[in-house]
Amino acid sequence: MKKTNAMRILEREGIEFSVTSYEWDEDHLDAISAAEHLGVEAQQVYKTIVCEAGEGGHAVFCLPAEFSVDLKKARAITGKWHLSPLKLSMLKEVTGYIRGGCSPIGMKSSYPTYIDELSTLEEYIYVSAGERGVQVRVRPQDLARVLGAVIADFT
Repeated sequence: MKKTNAMRILEREGIEFSVTSYEWDEDHLDAISAAEHLGVEAQQVYKTIVCEAGEGGHAVFCLPAEFSVDLKKARAITGKWHLSPLKLSMLKEVTGYIRGGCSPIGMKSSYPTYIDELSTLEEYIYVSAGERGVQVRVRPQDLARVLGAVIADFT
């Protein structure tokens, strides 16, 4: 398996992680399908949602597979009142990643990042390694540290 940018960053920062891969298909790129393929609970697999934050800004949210970003809570924690999900057609341009392989680690630019507080209930969580069908397993606090992320309630 080739090393992704996300893996290189975790290694460079001395973060303990493991890599898991699985067969994926175009119709099932969601985090719940990833959890099923990995044989883990959906609350352990975190999806990455990118939002436009007004005036060309963006914010990144990492949350458990079965949850959605509560925009009211997200607006309150970011202080951005014009927060809305990024159009999929813009994902690669903004992050460098494609749907089903969008990692919070190693985006083209650094954006304010938030990890849902439910992550503190898990010893390890899985996030995309930056390619479809590849996940990294990492401690939530280590992920927050490497991303400079805020842990908050936004689901």
